[in-house]
Amino acid sequence: MTRNFFSVRKMVAAAAVIAVIALIFLVAGRREQDYSAKYAGFDLSGAGAGRTNIYSRYLERYAHIPAGQGDIPVDIFAWTSGEGLSILENFEGTNQVLRTEEASYAEYAVNIENEGLYFINMEYYPLPSRGIPIERSLMINGEIPFLGADRLVFQRVWGDNGASRFDNQGNEIRPQQIEIPRWESAWFRDSLGYITEPYAFYFHEGENIIRLTGINEPMAIRSLSLRAPAGTVSYGEYLAGVDLNRYRNRQTDFSLTIQGESAARRSDPSLYAIYDRSSGATDPASVAQIKLNMIGGEIWRVAGQWIEWEFSVPENGMYRISIKGRQNYNRGFVSNRTVMIDGRIPCLELASVPFTYSNKWNYVTLNDGRGDILFPLESGTHTLRLQATLGGMGEMLDVMEESVYRLNSIYRKILVLTGPEPDVYRDYRIDEVYPEIIEAMELESRILYKLVDDLTGYAGERGAEAAVALTLARQLEYFVSRPDKIPRTLINFKFNISSLGDSLLALSQSRLDIDYIIVSAEDAQLPRIRENFFVSASHEIRSFLSSFFVNYNNLGDVYKKGENAIEVWMLAGRDQSNILKAMIDDTFTPLTGIKVNVKLVAQDAVMPAVVAGTGPDMVLTVPQGDVINYALRKAVLDISKLSGYADVIKELDRSVIIPFEFQGGVYGLPETQYYHVMYYRKDILQELNIDLPDTWDDLINILPVIQKNNMNVGVPSVATSVQANIDFSNFLAHLFQRGGRLYNEDGSRTLLDTEIAIEAFDFYTKLYTHYKAPVVYDFINRFRTGEMPIAFADYSLFNTLEVFAPEIRGLWGFALMPGLKKENGVVDRSVSTGTLAAMIFSQSDYQDQAWEFLKWWVSSGTQLRFGRELESLMGAAARYPTANYYAFRQLSWGSEQMAVLDEQRSWTVGIPEVPGGYFVSRHITNAVRRVINEGEDTRETLLDYSITINDELVKKRKEFGLE
Repeated sequence: MTRNFFSVRKMVAAAAVIAVIALIFLVAGRREQDYSAKYAGFDLSGAGAGRTNIYSRYLERYAHIPAGQGDIPVDIFAWTSGEGLSILENFEGTNQVLRTEEASYAEYAVNIENEGLYFINMEYYPLPSRGIPIERSLMINGEIPFLGADRLVFQRVWGDNGASRFDNQGNEIRPQQIEIPRWESAWFRDSLGYITEPYAFYFHEGENIIRLTGINEPMAIRSLSLRAPAGTVSYGEYLAGVDLNRYRNRQTDFSLTIQGESAARRSDPSLYAIYDRSSGATDPASVAQIKLNMIGGEIWRVAGQWIEWEFSVPENGMYRISIKGRQNYNRGFVSNRTVMIDGRIPCLELASVPFTYSNKWNYVTLNDGRGDILFPLESGTHTLRLQATLGGMGEMLDVMEESVYRLNSIYRKILVLTGPEPDVYRDYRIDEVYPEIIEAMELESRILYKLVDDLTGYAGERGAEAAVALTLARQLEYFVSRPDKIPRTLINFKFNISSLGDSLLALSQSRLDIDYIIVSAEDAQLPRIRENFFVSASHEIRSFLSSFFVNYNNLGDVYKKGENAIEVWMLAGRDQSNILKAMIDDTFTPLTGIKVNVKLVAQDAVMPAVVAGTGPDMVLTVPQGDVINYALRKAVLDISKLSGYADVIKELDRSVIIPFEFQGGVYGLPETQYYHVMYYRKDILQELNIDLPDTWDDLINILPVIQKNNMNVGVPSVATSVQANIDFSNFLAHLFQRGGRLYNEDGSRTLLDTEIAIEAFDFYTKLYTHYKAPVVYDFINRFRTGEMPIAFADYSLFNTLEVFAPEIRGLWGFALMPGLKKENGVVDRSVSTGTLAAMIFSQSDYQDQAWEFLKWWVSSGTQLRFGRELESLMGAAARYPTANYYAFRQLSWGSEQMAVLDEQRSWTVGIPEVPGGYFVSRHITNAVRRVINEGEDTRETLLDYSITINDELVKKRKEFGLE
């Protein structure tokens, strides 16, 4: 008895100790997460610091101004000044509407009785064009009120082109996305979604002039009005205005399931039905075949994107809505959605519905925190829209974006004093030279500490993004206390700022999966989601077994031998291959009767298959240099002799045909085209008071100003030690602009030993040796920080910056490459161009059918659809650089960018491929390295390597019987 008593006492004591230890750790953990002592009582507004033209500063300026009174319609037909405007009669159910072209503007005089802040609403209709979002800028009384008003985005409406179909393997094929335009009502608001409310604009008493200017795409306008700001009512207030006697359900167990993949409309063509094999609880589930069983996913991440469903209820009644969703993309993060019924947000609780992290499907029944929300619905058809929103996160991201901008400004100012690689043993006395920098660091540290607390409180735990902000806050706090240590960790400071910018991007993405939605009467029971251990285990086992029987390299309809099908290999990714095969099955094969098997293969699998006689009929996305290598061995077909060749190349630039020409034949057709443009930071050039260079002499003239501030210019280099990064396009630009060429007429020798080539080589290498342009650099990050305000790079990087550098939106652009001014005054902007190719193998038994396919593949209609669908699937960063000129002009480029790209494309020069041509790039690289690294003479170095290159060209020509 005594022994048992002491045993119990020991157990109680042990439990008490464990509890105390747990409590200590819990309290310590809470203390660690709370940094309020760092910023409490301090003014964190940052007045006087950072940008003054942002929306938060605009609101501060007019904080004392009351909200406007009443609604003020604008007579859209009474413009005081305008261009690119026309009136349409009886258009889409409206007697008169205003058509505004892409290049248009309209000014209106608006009289305001009492000054105030107003929202602006517009009813618009997207007109057919390139299919990209519509953009307009707004000026009030002669100026753009703030950053964001210069780029107002109005979305188009997309939907499925018919029902999905199935291939002969049982896989479900999603329908093509088409535009289904209709009248839309939209507020003027933040395109990034950081500001969740519509913009509030200040109008003074009396006459105000507003001006809408077209940036991208035409649109029709039905109405334009200034609206007094009004909040959304709570659910209780909303319900108080409803006559509940009209909404009594007779079918108290009514339940309707709306499959997510059956959405009627969406704001973006990328928000189509997708398939999920990861869970056995997805409805419907499949392990062997593709079943379109959900919607959303990775692509549904940008604030403002919406998906809309239609549903019908049999009677007037009160209905609840439950969403089977899953947010398994970002631990410690909340994805929010705004819920709209029949085009409006019924109550405040639906402005931001949270979906917390879980790797399993869960129901979210719309509620007001006290119980389920019941919607009064009339019998008949209704719409349900879910729109991505940042909710409470938006304000934090706005703070973070401005913090990143200010921190980059601090970094650049320190850079002026210390340079990019400061002497760690020198005391630069930064606190004495730049006392305002230390004050700015102290303020920024406090702002970031508060941001850490806000992010942690919002998510319920400290995620990786909050940890980045905390690291930077501590580093800034340390810099304030020890300014002498700044040079020692300046590079680390730069990387931390870059990481905070990456965190900004990560937190702005709000991904969500939708399996299905249930609309039900109050008493109906929700079906159970079966996602337990046994269901998961069964699903994984079946998935494993099916992998032995499913060939994942074959795509779409698969035809057997004897069915006269051509075989096409694609060297790109699975997404590109799936899009191509879907287009073949729904367009090419029905049109021509030619059956096509598409296989996704690696590049190094092609040559062995061709040698073994088991290769395909043709291959796509081949690197430019490989085509002539196959042609030299008589392995590919000369397509210039085939019927219709002359018509095909009318849609292609001459420069991208040249690489596939050899001894009178053409052995491939270009699919893509790449060339360089000049990227620049508008804000920094303005800060330095310098103009954009038009010629290389202009660039040399502004270099001292840029470099005096310890910034630099990015010139692509061949001197990097990483082979994959070798880029001698800038040398070729200097060569071509001087009228030089790389080879003689028949490609039997290089012309690098000519005076023109030596002059171009000398100028190119002096950019590094005399003018100290960096040889190796990270373009994206240096451009983001501003330490490289001008750089030359491929135009396709535009979309990477557009997507992945939101903190510099509106602060950068690209322009024509600098050139060489000729005697006639024309600036020659010639640049080299590169491409990927498609080719037909000479061993094919179906050459005629393969040629029909190739003509279809490079045609404008096919290339346009492929480009649009690829961008729909993978986002703007994957915009397709098609070589087809007519298709290119219809892709999602803005009018300003398109004008630059059109002009620069006209200056592209193709590079012939010759036997032994690999020696040219190799030894130009060697020559540049010797001049830069060893200081050797440019003329002698280039002449030496020209001899080596020419010897190799002769050797290779003899090898192939050409000498």
